[in-house]
Amino acid sequence: MKKIYQLIIKLYLGPLVMTFFIALFILLMQFLWKYIDDFVGKGLEWYVIAQLMFYASATFVPLALPLAILLSSLMTFGNLGEKYELTAIKAAGISLRSIMKPLIVLSIIISGIAFYFSNNVMPYANLKFKTLLFDVQSKKPAVNIQEGMYYDGIDGYIIKIGKKDSDGKTLHNIMIYDHTKKSGNSNLTIAKSGKMELTADNRFLFFTLWDGNNYAEDLSTYANLQKRPMVRISFKEEYRRFDLSAFAFSKTNEDLYKNHFQMLNLKQLTQTEDTLKIQLNDKKKKFYETFITRLSFFYYQYDTINKQKTDSLPKLKTELLADYELMAKNQIVGSAIQMARSAKNEVDFLSIDYKDTEEYIRRFDIEWQRKFTLSFACLILFFIGAPLGAIIRKGGFGLPVVMSVLFFVIFHIISMIGEKSSREGILGSFEGMWLSSLIFLPIGILLTIKATTDSPLFDSDVWARLFKKIFRRKS
Repeated sequence: MKKIYQLIIKLYLGPLVMTFFIALFILLMQFLWKYIDDFVGKGLEWYVIAQLMFYASATFVPLALPLAILLSSLMTFGNLGEKYELTAIKAAGISLRSIMKPLIVLSIIISGIAFYFSNNVMPYANLKFKTLLFDVQSKKPAVNIQEGMYYDGIDGYIIKIGKKDSDGKTLHNIMIYDHTKKSGNSNLTIAKSGKMELTADNRFLFFTLWDGNNYAEDLSTYANLQKRPMVRISFKEEYRRFDLSAFAFSKTNEDLYKNHFQMLNLKQLTQTEDTLKIQLNDKKKKFYETFITRLSFFYYQYDTINKQKTDSLPKLKTELLADYELMAKNQIVGSAIQMARSAKNEVDFLSIDYKDTEEYIRRFDIEWQRKFTLSFACLILFFIGAPLGAIIRKGGFGLPVVMSVLFFVIFHIISMIGEKSSREGILGSFEGMWLSSLIFLPIGILLTIKATTDSPLFDSDVWARLFKKIFRRKS
């Protein structure tokens, strides 16, 4: 039995590792395709891209690992069935349940590792990934001044170059608009030729200009456009320096994101969720007390015997404004209408605020449930893939890949529907996050029972005979 267990584990681990990295690679390529515009033309160092790819791949593990377990288990038992090795093992008196035992233990171990990864590694990876992605997206593209085009990448300046020589430094017909004073095109520099150079640390951009003029319009006077004075200064050589500090890659403080629900472990999620619920209840209680007191809809009186707080309506006259004159009545009615409108607006605003806060709290509960759903999904998909491979008896990357992708896509779609329903409050956090697992659990149990009892679930002849019997009964 030990040799058989070693053989099964060896046959399983190879496809598991291979399919896991293939799935991870596909998801990583999808990520690059989505954010390729944020990377191109910004002069990012290779290690920044490498760090971003590494942290991004860590966030894709919850998708890649269940798919790899499903596909590898299906391929393993499909190969054993296709080569009749499964039949030979059964003929030796070893049941399918015994064959699955080492892989069940291995799947439980993998599920435990997945839980540890989800609770401890994922929050850290999400924090690094989100912060680094924001920094990359916020970085300005590298300085790239093209011929015949107005370049506005440098804050406060617009530059146009008529021609650029092959060395990329020598320039002709240069125009520089200075907008640092925010006074429009009142300051212009024109030069016949020049040279553009970057400092070694890319901190400054230097322009050496030859044979040109500086035009400056005097905006301090209130004369009309025709009478406003214009200053022109000619030069043979002039130097201009542009600060490129805004183009430097800077890292955001990670403390700004560390309280996000995706960056917290189970303990932190529980503490933060409890704090938010207490704050929301206090806010509702405070609003209720101030609202009732301000509008005087009710008044509070205390029972002297039971010492209990009770609400009761005030005793009102038949005509509240009977003792007032017409002008006073109009003022009172106007004030009452204005107060009612103000109260309605405040209630509408706070109802939206409460709704958003409750949805935000649900996100913490959803993330808390997600820590466990990954581990359970690995077990469920194993109990779907292993018996399914034993039933269809096909290995390789043909039918197993098709079946695995089909089951995983359905599983993932149901998971997204459940999560969205939980966020919107249609379903509870537990029901929404465990919806796909609760649906696929009986499927896995059914397939395991059918596989262990050698049921011809995918035998075309059996299905053909079944349909013939049904049609004969109807006829």
